[in-house]
Amino acid sequence: MNAPAAPQPVPPRPAGPPDSTGLTDSTGPKAPTSPAGPAAALRRLVRPLAALAAVALPAAFVAAVDPNTPGHYPVCPLLRATGWWCPGCGGLRCVHALTHGELLTAAHDNLLVTLAAFAALALWARWAVLAARGRPAPGWRITGRQAAVLVTVLVVFAVVRNLPVGALLAPPAV
Repeated sequence: MNAPAAPQPVPPRPAGPPDSTGLTDSTGPKAPTSPAGPAAALRRLVRPLAALAAVALPAAFVAAVDPNTPGHYPVCPLLRATGWWCPGCGGLRCVHALTHGELLTAAHDNLLVTLAAFAALALWARWAVLAARGRPAPGWRITGRQAAVLVTVLVVFAVVRNLPVGALLAPPAV
């Protein structure tokens, strides 16, 4: 019986411009380049624009239907059952104030929602700029420690806004 033949080494590719496969001997696979032009940029912005629409449409509704007028939106179940402001209480009024450019009113209605709105806007802007440039979207993952910090912030905010010392964090009664 004959032993199987040893594989023959593959000769290296010559240096220079890549061939039809996009390979050269020194750089390996080439990253795909993004097509240029406004149509390609618009295609890359589909997901960020869809996310913007998913947030802007409900915000436009809250801007049009004033949550400060009783009867338009349901009352928070925790507030109704206990009389305590939850971390989200005043959030609709906050969004209404933000859509009308009233930053101080928004911060008074719900400081956490105001801060979260600006953080979300910054993250969305970063995503949109990366998409427009043809760069991959960032992967956002929350670690266990970050989730614990977020829950702690929500609980502390809920408790403090219900204490006399945190009265400025509570939304005005409707």
